[in-house]
This record gives sequence, structure tokens and C-alpha cells, in this order.
Amino acid sequence: MLALLSLLQVHREWPGDELAERLEVSARTLRRDVDRLRGLGYRVESLRGPAGGYRLAAGADLPPLLFDDDQAVAIALALAVAPASGADVAESAARALATVRQVMPARLRARVDAVHALTTPGDVRTDPDVLVAVSEAVHLRERLRFGYGDDEAPRHVEPHAVVARTGRWYLLDWDLDRQDWRTHRIDRITPRMRTRVPFVPRAIPGGDAAAFVSARFKGSAQDDVWPCVGTAVLEASAGSIAPYLPADAVLEPLGPGRCRLTRGSWSWEGLAAAFAGAAVEFTVEGPRELRLATAALAERLRGASTRSAPPPGAGGV
Repeated sequence: MLALLSLLQVHREWPGDELAERLEVSARTLRRDVDRLRGLGYRVESLRGPAGGYRLAAGADLPPLLFDDDQAVAIALALAVAPASGADVAESAARALATVRQVMPARLRARVDAVHALTTPGDVRTDPDVLVAVSEAVHLRERLRFGYGDDEAPRHVEPHAVVARTGRWYLLDWDLDRQDWRTHRIDRITPRMRTRVPFVPRAIPGGDAAAFVSARFKGSAQDDVWPCVGTAVLEASAGSIAPYLPADAVLEPLGPGRCRLTRGSWSWEGLAAAFAGAAVEFTVEGPRELRLATAALAERLRGASTRSAPPPGAGGV
């Protein structure tokens, strides 16, 4: 019956003999399973014709949902970790999880209960109503007007994608006023009245919305890579450094108490500061831009340590 429902949902009209052949059942069994789906609330229509057929009609009411074992476990686990997504749905997710768990067979409940995840929601919560409104504009390919943060001037954009990243939700859009791609935090968006103005989607640079947003956070114009990448030898073991590195850093052990580290940053000065932040002796291998930035950082730090702080009221902030 699950296989029958899956076929009906993918292909709206099926000849009866073709359905029976695909399911490897008799015509009598097919009719029985169709009647069972109807009994559960699914509107399965019979088609006229020499061989007859079936079609799943859209309904106003949501009938009981049917999932296989893997789907049921996936839904339960997704609900369990939903609070960590950044969307303000913790209470609703908990109630939905309790409902799904109650109708699960005992063997599936045991699998779900074995994964007891403690989520750590961030300090930014996104209103699910705003998230749905923005996502709907993306889906309908409809221009969007919204207030942003404390800025009173409304933004007018063509919304292209909603991207979840590190516990926050972002809208990737083409800003009609600035004539450029922009990313806006959805927790700071206040939607205005629907414009109902359609638009033709533009080609997202690189073709991948998530990669494009990630690239913007790295200071890259398009490619999801750091614009500045350098290498240094650190006077510390690889094991003592590894826990504090980003996922894209490359660490190479060189023997007891030494390792080679390659990592990136949005600027050469920022990269020099990242190597210095390891709080161990290090030698820059390259490139030249990193060596110059490290020397400039050393001078800046030396000056900061020797200058006297201005007395109170002498123009300091």
C-alpha cells in the first residue's frame, strides 16, 4: 500500500494494469489497496477507459501520513534537533515529536529513544512566520519588500534562496536598489505587504546558493574559498593545535613538537593574527604577502605594548 501511494503521488494518472504490473500484484489486490487508501482519507479517483485506472486527487484535508521505517526515524530525529536550527520552533517541534512517537511501532520508538540529543540553541531565534513568508516569496518567484533591522527605508529585492548556516537563516537575493547580490539575516527582516509582482530568476554566481553565501562570509566574491591562504611551521605538536582549528585547515605533523599548518582568512592581516593566536612560536613559510602582514602585525603589537594610555577625559573613547 505504501508503494502504491508513492506511485500515485509521483505520477497522477495510472492505467490499472500498469499499476498492478509495477507492484507485482493482481488486479484484485490493487483494488483492495486502493479501497484501503480511500478508507484512510486519500482521494483516489477511478479513471474511465478500456483498462480503467487511478489518479490521486488533491484534498482539502490532510489524511493520515504513511512512512516507511527509515522515513519515520528520519522525521523523529529531525524534530529532535529542530531547536538547533535557529528557527523559533522548539515547543512546536517537541509536541510534534511526541505525536509522531506515539504512533510509532515499538521497534521504531526504541531506535528514536536511543538517540537522545541535547541541543544548544543559539542566541538568535528566527520567527517561523517570517521564515515561511520569505520562503513563500522564493517559491512563488515574487518580489519582496521588507524592513531590515533599525533601517526605516524598505528593501526591495528579488528573493532567490533561503540558506540555513551555523544556526542562522539567510535570504540570498538580488537587491533592486543596489543592483547587486545581497544576503540578509531573516531574523532581522520585517516583511511588508505582498507585492505579487513576479520576476525571472537570475543565475546565481557559481550556481550554488549555499556555496555563494558561504563565500561571502569568507570575503570571497564568488568562489567558496578564502581569498588569503598561507602556511607556517608551528613549534607545537599537531595534537595540541588540532582542536582549535577550523574544519578547512590543513595540519601536517613534522615530528615531536612541530607541525605545518595551512589555513585561510579574509585578509592577510587577519591570517597573520590567526597564526599568532595559536600562542606558540611559528615561522612563516609563505606566501610573501603573509610574511609582510606578519611583520606589520608585529610592529603594531609592539607599539600597542609601549604606548601609554591617555588619561581619562583626554579625548579617549
